[in-house]
Amino acid sequence: MSPTTEPHVVALCGSLRDASRTRVVLTEALDAARAAGGATELVDLRERDLPRLDPDAPTPPDAAALSETVATADAVLLGTPNYHGSYTGALKDALDHLGRDEFGGATVGLVEVAAGSHPGPALAHLRAVCRTLNAWTVPREVAVPDSHSLVREDGIADADLAERVRRLGEELVRYAGVEQYPEVAGAPGAAGD
Repeated sequence: MSPTTEPHVVALCGSLRDASRTRVVLTEALDAARAAGGATELVDLRERDLPRLDPDAPTPPDAAALSETVATADAVLLGTPNYHGSYTGALKDALDHLGRDEFGGATVGLVEVAAGSHPGPALAHLRAVCRTLNAWTVPREVAVPDSHSLVREDGIADADLAERVRRLGEELVRYAGVEQYPEVAGAPGAAGD
């Protein structure tokens, strides 16, 4: 990504629910990324045929398309509901079809949406996956507790939570292409070094 290129932020929604609170949160983050100057895309895994990975089988067309989408992104946002203390099988299947070719050096943001009061474990699991794939996770993560009361169909009801989600979207644009930062930022000594 060059300093004049509009950063492309892709969000993967790991929820298969029609009335997904995870999708609502990701949409708000993407709205903030767009307002910060990014181009955005939501990949709804409900619309993709991504079977469990069989390394001996041909690559499914939707997996090849997902690989292309993620590989060309400047930043990726992974969103998942909390399923038994981790992330969903739908997101796991998607990630299994991807690897270091797609994620290596990518800037990644993480969102976990929980119905209960204790979100967080899925974020730790996804952070470990991203580290294994040589991705750069931004420090700001969003863990949404009690989503049934904080996230509505039309948006996030809690102002503090909405602000955290917006800031995550903005940071994905700001830190897109972080691995190329020295080259993107300019020569050493520039900008008050």
